[in-house]
Amino acid sequence: MTILRNRPSAGSPERGIPDATVARLPVYLRALNALTEQGIGTCSSNDLAAQAGVNPAKLRKDLSHLGSYGTRGVGYDVEYLRYQIALEIGQNQDWDVVIVGVGNLGSALSAYQGFSTRGIRVAALVDSNPERIGTTISGIEVSAMADLKKVVAEREISIGIIATPGEAAQDVADHLVEAGITSILNFAPALVQVPDNVDVRKVDLSIELQILAYHEQRKAGEAS
Repeated sequence: MTILRNRPSAGSPERGIPDATVARLPVYLRALNALTEQGIGTCSSNDLAAQAGVNPAKLRKDLSHLGSYGTRGVGYDVEYLRYQIALEIGQNQDWDVVIVGVGNLGSALSAYQGFSTRGIRVAALVDSNPERIGTTISGIEVSAMADLKKVVAEREISIGIIATPGEAAQDVADHLVEAGITSILNFAPALVQVPDNVDVRKVDLSIELQILAYHEQRKAGEAS
């Protein structure tokens, strides 16, 4: 996943939390959730790092940007640290999102159950294809691109997902910005230009697979 622009989260400008740390906070939250499910009330930085799959020193440095939540000789209170991280990354409330493009990828994203457990709710689906407009996908009626601004305003949406072909991505991004969207997750195989006040994260599955292919090729070379 590529971070094109990432505005600091609530309360973080004074702390200056690095983008790399922000990207790892959801991983720590997931690890803490797993510890909670195991009935563990406190954990050391080593235990939490192992659960999250990171270096303990990196974890301690990341958490230091949030404040001092650990106790020497005792470790971290799992429930309290969960709350603090959830608060920092905005999971103390639900966030409605709009998906633009309801082809195979957009439809799959609309049905993904993992969003709801992380405070994300797909509130609207939008497409430019007349054959899709008015149909119902994942219990949501697909709206027309012409109605995007109205849909965003009515549902008070601030996050948009681009799930269109690459050639349509910039036009969709422009419409999202015009509609009032201030954060965009771009699945299209194209870079988009947006104003400085809009955050964009790009997910390129083909690049991720190419990176894995590189590692497989390297491992094969080492084994030969």
